[in-house]
Amino acid sequence: MTAFRIFFLSSAAASFHSSRWDFKTSTSSSVNFFCLVFCGLSTDELDRGMQQSSSFPESGSDRITQSQNAYLRQWKCKFKDYINSLMVREAPPPDRLCSVCKKDGVYRCHGCFNEPLFCTDCCRIQHQRHPFHRISQWTGSFFQETSLLKVGLHIHLAHDGTPCPSSSTDYSSDVFQWSDTDDDIDDDYPEGPFIPPVRDPDQPAITIVDKSGVHSLSICYCHCPGALSRDMQLFQAGLFPASFTRPKTAFTFAVLDDFLLDNLECGTSAMNYYSKIRRLTSSIFPLMVPDRYRELMRAARQWRQCKLYKWHGFAHKDDQPKDGDLALFCPACPQPGINLDLSTGTVTQSDDTPSWLMTRYLVMDGNFKAEHMHPVNPSDEVSLMDGLGFMVSDDRYKSHLAIARDHVQRSDCNNHRAVNQANASRQRLEATGIGGCACARHGCFVPHSMVDFQKGERPTESLYNKYLKDRIASSMYLSIPIGMDIIPGIGLWHVHGHQDSCFVRYASNFIHGTGRIDGEIMETLWAPLNIISPSARGMGTPHRKEVLDYQMNDCNFMKMIRITKFLSRKLKEAIKGAAESKLAFDNLNETAQPDMVILWKEEEAIAHANRAEDPAAMDIYEVRLERAPTRKQQELRLLQAQNRTDHPVINPPGRRGAATWLATGLTIEESQISLSRDVKRLRTHPTDTQLLKVARCRDKLHAQITRFLEMAPTYLGGDVDVNDPDFPVIVRNSLEDNYEDYSDFDEDQNPGPDVHDASIFQPELTVIPLPSNIGEVRCRELGLTNLMKEEIALREGQANDALHAIRVHLGDKAVIFRNTVRSAKSQASSTRAWTQVRSVETAVNLNASIYSKCRSQLAKLPDHDLLTKYLPLKKEDLKASSVVADPNARGQRDITLSWFWSLDVQGDTSGNDWMTEFYRVNWLRTKALRDRWNEEVMLVKHEMQWSINFFKHRAKQWLGHMRDATSAGLTGHTCYAARQSHIYDQLAAHAEDSFRKMIVQLQVPVPVEVVVGTG
Repeated sequence: MTAFRIFFLSSAAASFHSSRWDFKTSTSSSVNFFCLVFCGLSTDELDRGMQQSSSFPESGSDRITQSQNAYLRQWKCKFKDYINSLMVREAPPPDRLCSVCKKDGVYRCHGCFNEPLFCTDCCRIQHQRHPFHRISQWTGSFFQETSLLKVGLHIHLAHDGTPCPSSSTDYSSDVFQWSDTDDDIDDDYPEGPFIPPVRDPDQPAITIVDKSGVHSLSICYCHCPGALSRDMQLFQAGLFPASFTRPKTAFTFAVLDDFLLDNLECGTSAMNYYSKIRRLTSSIFPLMVPDRYRELMRAARQWRQCKLYKWHGFAHKDDQPKDGDLALFCPACPQPGINLDLSTGTVTQSDDTPSWLMTRYLVMDGNFKAEHMHPVNPSDEVSLMDGLGFMVSDDRYKSHLAIARDHVQRSDCNNHRAVNQANASRQRLEATGIGGCACARHGCFVPHSMVDFQKGERPTESLYNKYLKDRIASSMYLSIPIGMDIIPGIGLWHVHGHQDSCFVRYASNFIHGTGRIDGEIMETLWAPLNIISPSARGMGTPHRKEVLDYQMNDCNFMKMIRITKFLSRKLKEAIKGAAESKLAFDNLNETAQPDMVILWKEEEAIAHANRAEDPAAMDIYEVRLERAPTRKQQELRLLQAQNRTDHPVINPPGRRGAATWLATGLTIEESQISLSRDVKRLRTHPTDTQLLKVARCRDKLHAQITRFLEMAPTYLGGDVDVNDPDFPVIVRNSLEDNYEDYSDFDEDQNPGPDVHDASIFQPELTVIPLPSNIGEVRCRELGLTNLMKEEIALREGQANDALHAIRVHLGDKAVIFRNTVRSAKSQASSTRAWTQVRSVETAVNLNASIYSKCRSQLAKLPDHDLLTKYLPLKKEDLKASSVVADPNARGQRDITLSWFWSLDVQGDTSGNDWMTEFYRVNWLRTKALRDRWNEEVMLVKHEMQWSINFFKHRAKQWLGHMRDATSAGLTGHTCYAARQSHIYDQLAAHAEDSFRKMIVQLQVPVPVEVVVGTG
């Protein structure tokens, strides 16, 4: 027995029901539902060329191609001729003779080719088979629009368009039961230039809506014994009646097909479409054209049902469709019994065939633009295809919602803004959106898997995986098939909205068997669906679901007929990606130590074996370095320690919060350094804007220092006066500590004398009363020993923060050099690139100055050995190296970086630990990339055969319908089934031929499955 797996990539929470490989998704007020498992010619030259040759070659290498602007230049020369010719068409021919009998011509037909002129009799005869052409009558001075009724045209139903021998013109005995329009029925049509008044009780006219406009035509029914009812006679003639007893309106099949196609491709609403029809009928008086907007909406719903039943074969059998039966699914996804025939060994697996090959990959997502307002009269709504397409059945879904519990669970991963916004405003909405799933590899919606969100998308991805099985087990409407494995994942776009750890644990990059999928294909499916969402927002519930079902079915149909081209392109991409990733990995693998490679392979195998039970096992793909404590972490630790009774250092009650006060002092010091650098960079004659900026910064810094000094007695002691001249709070003309200037760009930027005018207060030169500034002796006299220890801890965090920022900015600088500076091909791009470099260097120099100041202050504090760990920084330490941007490049394996690159590894003594860990992660990720591309090649090749099998299966299915219809004597059914079978045979043959050519062209080894028989 072949095992099947389901792999789910999600961006929404879910639970599911599965039966016969039909998937049901839903959401509830309890967050329970959303299911998913997984030349350069001048104008004169062009004119001469046109004079020399009146035609251009249409094919081959000799074809001359012109730009669109070249054609427009030619058009400008010819425009006058064209506009004159257009005006000539407004007049009749000079002889004004009928194009058929050569009598006096009166009527011009705008539907016939070249708009010929007809006499009255010829116009009637010629249009017996073209009753929906629009004609105009010559008035002596112009052509005026009129109706074919005026030439005596009658449409005879049955009898091949001839009058019925049993015809009776007595319509007075017809029983009127209900009308197809909301307006009062009246045989008198409104006066207007487009339709003449019709008052012939013997030949009543009905309104027929066609693509060419709205027509008033006389219909003659067949009255022979056993004749069909009027509505069926109209239907057999290709006219869809708007009612069934006394039809007064009918729609041509062509207009219904055109409306549905406009709705699919352009998102045209019924109101806009009928408005267009009215304007086609009368461009001057469109409002005088009969309004059949509501009838169009109703007939379109019925026509959708007819088309779906016909397309899916239910017109050929008496069985009623079940859930999801009126929906197409993906031809390239594995489907047992359809493109995988387990009984004939089509998918017989060799010993080296991976188990993940038969996995179905599904992705789930929610769409909050597909809102739905509360229906006006929900109890009176009629559903035509409830649950038979992609939207789940209404009754069963509501039954589930009624019993589902509302679990309000806080996500421990992230808080999604789209979800919160959807939940925020739903007072007037019955549904805040829709959600469901599609195949992750090809983007086909899954039948019977789409639901309405009742309260938005409550739980997020991390929660859905945790509580999915529990919710399914507690529901009487949900179940998981026996033997099905569910592999959770998150799309590559959505995963970056989660915690950093979620990337390696749930991204498809690191999951065996997923190939190259991003899990975000459903975002592309919402775009065309959102075109019709506004028009469906106010529809009734059944109508809206039918519109969405039809749109999703058409989306799957377009995917199906384009699958051959899609897979061919995917195979070409996969082979190229596999070759490039193999080369990259081989080059990397050659530089690795063999014993380390063995160790890394073991780690990888163990991680993948334990992933299902413990996703944290995938953390091997992350750098496993423990960060040294930051200043904020140190401050938090000190504050928490104050409240523990077992802590050896407990500040007196009046000194609680000293860590925060000290941290504020360190922040002020950093602001002083930053401001001092800004002042130093001012040139001899700074602008007013620059001086104003400095003045504002000084004012802000002065306010911070004032507040800091006001709090100083609280933590230094009430007897301390910070304004005492003997106390070390003084203003100097230069900084007390002449820390090294690391900038390479400031040497010629000496400040002007006006900047350091003694009359200007310079808070950046103020020495604030921190223990390191007070001094060890004075601190002990004041009893500030504990305060010195706290400053030491905070200084350690400050040093770690500065060094981390230096590492990050140096990495950025190296990447900018490699990707931007070296690739700059113009002066402008080079200038922009170097601007980025200088911006990063400024940040590096600032953090280096902060680190240097921090280290000098640590030297003034006693009882620590941190200076042996935090070494002095030199300018050569701050140079960007390609090792940082590409540590696994050839020739750089044994290169060591400066001492601070390995400082973040606590307890390590080797200076190259950072690079070793970085090398390991890069090796694992490069191998994962190579593996995913190899899987993609294998998957695409099998999907090619599965697609061929799918087409052949459908052809065989329709062949069976044809035989059944033939035996039952249903000729029309037989012809349609034969046509459908031929279409699928053509699709199979085209796919087989295209795939064979592609494989030969790319010289790809073909697996057994690609050449064996079909299912």
